[in-house]
Amino acid sequence: MAGEGGLFVIKEDGTLAGLSETKYDSERILQELLAKHPALLAGELVDPESPRRWLLIKREMGVPGEERGSDRWSLDHLFVDQEGIPTLVEVKRHSDSRIRREVVGQMLDYAANSVVYWPVERVRSDFEARCEREGREPHAELRAFLGSDSSADEFWMRVRTNLQAGRIRLLFVADEIPAELRRVVEFLNTQMNVAEVLAVEVRQYTGDGRQTLVPRIFGQTAQAEQRKVAGSRTGIQWNEQSFFEKLGESKNEGATRVARQLWAWASRRMRIDYGNGRQNASMIPFYGNDDVWFGPFRIYTNARGGYVEIPLSGSGMLAPPFGDDAKKLELVRRLNAIPGVGIAEDLGRFPSIDLSTLAAGDRTERFCSVMDWAVDLVHEAGLSPQPSSKR
Repeated sequence: MAGEGGLFVIKEDGTLAGLSETKYDSERILQELLAKHPALLAGELVDPESPRRWLLIKREMGVPGEERGSDRWSLDHLFVDQEGIPTLVEVKRHSDSRIRREVVGQMLDYAANSVVYWPVERVRSDFEARCEREGREPHAELRAFLGSDSSADEFWMRVRTNLQAGRIRLLFVADEIPAELRRVVEFLNTQMNVAEVLAVEVRQYTGDGRQTLVPRIFGQTAQAEQRKVAGSRTGIQWNEQSFFEKLGESKNEGATRVARQLWAWASRRMRIDYGNGRQNASMIPFYGNDDVWFGPFRIYTNARGGYVEIPLSGSGMLAPPFGDDAKKLELVRRLNAIPGVGIAEDLGRFPSIDLSTLAAGDRTERFCSVMDWAVDLVHEAGLSPQPSSKR
């Protein structure tokens, strides 16, 4: 830009090469750049103390408008950062008049519906499908993103928790952010306690066969940062007392009664660990040792009471004999024999059962009987019930 004096690079021979601002030929070019180079989302500017890293889930991510409904909208990109915070990205060019007002309502539609109608199983499945389309191995890509010492299951649990808590990030991306959009973004980011709203400008400069991309961020007012800083990076280490206190906040007596029964059963048959989610508590029964462990279900709290998750594709279901899909399928069918339970026979997912569903009649006792059967099989396979450090 002439008003800013342009950009210059020093070439190998020591001379200067001037670069001039160049508009993107199309919106799709900028979309493709973000998908290929997520660092353009300026993670070090989003959070200077703990720079954000981005994992692309999918481009053109569908957003439904009702429970089990078909997709009504299409989000340009869905990323998650290293803390499992879903990051919704919508891209527009400055020349598109919709960037001033219409895109804001559009993004708020995406946000309001995604936190309700995106189960984490879908997010995980879309990530894996994207990797496979690109010839990548999903587990290897996730491990490279998280680090070899991190648990994939725990990461997807964090994504679930963040969605349920509405802890998401909305990013408006353009080649130039107009003043009208800046003001709206700053206002929204100040008013929202949990969600974060930012705008990222990615200007393009070219010249002498070179291309330079310069990200810049808007929306981080001091007031907004002050409202969000408390508890933004540190989860709660839940324990038995705090888990049931959190569960009690829902005032769902049936759900609390079921959770107490499952806790009593797990105390007799397994070990119990607790998660460290920021908003919702989790209880994790497990059985095993440092080499192999078995975790057939987990309990999570939410505003309605809570639910039991069956991590069919999780690392806790690799213990013999449940490394065999036939045994997992038998587990699913035994659970489906309980009235009100209907788990799809898709072993690559993490289905859940509302605690309230198990509150009627003898359903909790029948659930525990299925888990007795499962733990007995693992015990017969030679696994000892010692604490595991690989949950």
